[in-house]
Amino acid sequence: MAEKIWLIIGFLAQAMFSARFIVQWIASERAKKSIIPVYFWYFSLIGGIMLLAYSLYRKDPVFILGQATGVIIYSRNLYLIYKEKKGYASAKEESGQV
Repeated sequence: MAEKIWLIIGFLAQAMFSARFIVQWIASERAKKSIIPVYFWYFSLIGGIMLLAYSLYRKDPVFILGQATGVIIYSRNLYLIYKEKKGYASAKEESGQV
């Protein structure tokens, strides 16, 4: 039973991780240029965490290293986006444009 649950988690994780490409493609088509929307990073982070859990269950060191590295990168990108938006909001507030 546990094996079946982990297999379902693995497939759901892969679907979540793959959804980021669909989000990126749609956003780029709408903008008529290549862009990476913030939801790309959210899907990457959630899918990466789920795949990391799956790889830990499978005890696959190559998969674990790859997913752990990705989770760090996705988290850092989301932090930088948050920091930039926060800085933009503060600058706008200071200039009286709220």
